[in-house]
Amino acid sequence: MPDRPPDPPDLELNERAEVVLKRLISLYIRDGNPVGSRTLSRETDLALSPATIRNVMADLEEHGLIQAPHTSAGRVPTQRGYRFFINGLLNVGPMDQQTLGELEQRMFAISDPKGILTGATEMLSRITSFAGIVSVPDKRQGHIRQIEFLRLSERRVLAILITEDGQVQNRILSAHREYGESELVEAANYFNAVYSARTLSGVRAELLTHMQMDLQSMRREMRTAVRIARQLFDDDDLGDDGDNVLVSGENNLLAIPDFGELEKLKQLFDTFKTKQVLFDLLQKSMFADGVNIFIGEESGYRILRDCSVIAAPYQVGNRKMGVLGVVGPTRMNYDEVISAVDITARLLGSALSAHAPEH
Repeated sequence: MPDRPPDPPDLELNERAEVVLKRLISLYIRDGNPVGSRTLSRETDLALSPATIRNVMADLEEHGLIQAPHTSAGRVPTQRGYRFFINGLLNVGPMDQQTLGELEQRMFAISDPKGILTGATEMLSRITSFAGIVSVPDKRQGHIRQIEFLRLSERRVLAILITEDGQVQNRILSAHREYGESELVEAANYFNAVYSARTLSGVRAELLTHMQMDLQSMRREMRTAVRIARQLFDDDDLGDDGDNVLVSGENNLLAIPDFGELEKLKQLFDTFKTKQVLFDLLQKSMFADGVNIFIGEESGYRILRDCSVIAAPYQVGNRKMGVLGVVGPTRMNYDEVISAVDITARLLGSALSAHAPEH
């Protein structure tokens, strides 16, 4: 997995250059056209002549913050220019209350954890008009809340496993002998006392160790718990539904002129289909402090050179469970999208926490 390149060295621009750069980027994001000095002289708050602005633009171009596309007289921001803009000139405002209310209502109206994740990407896609993505918690690294064993027939046991993020998994297991209901309750109580709050993968490893011990020397409830749970945790499909990234609204990108080339769109949609690149980027943001932004080739992937990925982790309680984000063009309203991603990630974590089973 490629590493994210370091941010460009800090530049010190005077107030005039900062105003010109900020306004140039804002106009380019709004209109999509290269911005010339005459346009900037009308649009900036500074009373500057076109000639003065041309000199400022020349300095900005020398710093690698703007460039001239083809033979155009106007300028557009570079990847470095966007980064400077986001790091030092961007003011992120709050989401409007109506949109926030709709988002909150939708998120808390769903009780199924998978449905909450899907709803979050769909709402984020609708709000931003880009593609919404979210990494699904790795259930094998999920922490166990509790387990129950229920007798179905003479040698069939239903195991119900609940993780801390509210995921519920059921497995019908074949027992080597008949178990009574009270025996299964004792085994479940023992399991919960010993293994609660541990990860599925950690429990699997510990059960393997216990199976190598002398089972006859164990207490009865421990022996029963180990035998039944080991069969449950031996299932290679436990916690793996084969879909570690959910994507919504990728068709929104078809309407964006920045992705006008058919071949470019095809490659981008292949990326959405295979999802590995998206998963890698989301994993990079797992332990970010707040919102993480990849502009163009900062992602490390050439296929995303015309895209920006804005992502933020979501958490249940104090534990980060996954990452929610947006994929769109580098020419986007960063203030609005950053706010939308940040708020949606927070609401996603709150909704998952609210619908998780009680201890």
